[in-house]
Amino acid sequence: MSLIKKMSVPLFITAALYSQFSAAAVESYAMDSGHTSVVVSWTHFGFSHPTADLSGITGNIDFDNSNVAKSKVDVSIPVDTINTHVDALTTEFKGAEYFDVTKFPTATFKSTKVVSKGKNKMDVYGDLTIKDITKPVILHAVLNKQGMHPMVKKQAVGFDATTTFKRSDFKLDKYVPAVSDDVKLTISTEAYAK
Repeated sequence: MSLIKKMSVPLFITAALYSQFSAAAVESYAMDSGHTSVVVSWTHFGFSHPTADLSGITGNIDFDNSNVAKSKVDVSIPVDTINTHVDALTTEFKGAEYFDVTKFPTATFKSTKVVSKGKNKMDVYGDLTIKDITKPVILHAVLNKQGMHPMVKKQAVGFDATTTFKRSDFKLDKYVPAVSDDVKLTISTEAYAK
């Protein structure tokens, strides 16, 4: 065997192994609706900070802890599940003056890039769509844990994330500015390997 052949074989094997391992570094996870919460909060005439929560969230997280720039997120939020814990306000939020859930039952978030901000912290840039209006937002995310989940016996990840957006950007501007235009969105999720 020539010297070139002797050198090319191990190089080829090394390249093939590197390709496999680098491709496998990005793991795909499905968000678990039962362990995912979305909470929104706002300022009410300066007196209080009410909250509403949404349930039934679904989505996918492709995550590479060694190179978070390869990661991406795609989330679907059923807005018709919104619950303010005040019946009249919940009904109002679902109506035409706010979310108009009959026409627009779902909000979405799709990441456009992920930037590491230090150990277990990252900024997830993406597009938030509510009522068919899409605006850029940044989720400030923290990786809580990654590893084998003791109950579901699958690899899992858990994140918390927050962002603030202006509700007027999505034509949800009733009572602005007496009721704050800025709305804080807080997400906590577990996701399991597919």
